[in-house]
Amino acid sequence: MSKLSPIKARRLIKILLSLGFMRTRSKGSHFFFAHQDGRTTVVPVHPAKEIGVGLLRAILHDIQLSPEQFSNLLK
Repeated sequence: MSKLSPIKARRLIKILLSLGFMRTRSKGSHFFFAHQDGRTTVVPVHPAKEIGVGLLRAILHDIQLSPEQFSNLLK
């Protein structure tokens, strides 16, 4: 099992875009992403903060990506 660690929102967004997600809208500091196959997720963007492990795990669940697959994308 792969261990997740906090990540900057901008880096997570780059990964989402590389997976084919598109930013559909934003509300305040929250960016909404959708994939052509119907998967969606929301990423809070606060430049001074990182996305914690719990929220990252929830986002990965939304986009149907395992922590192992995500760790491979970080390399």
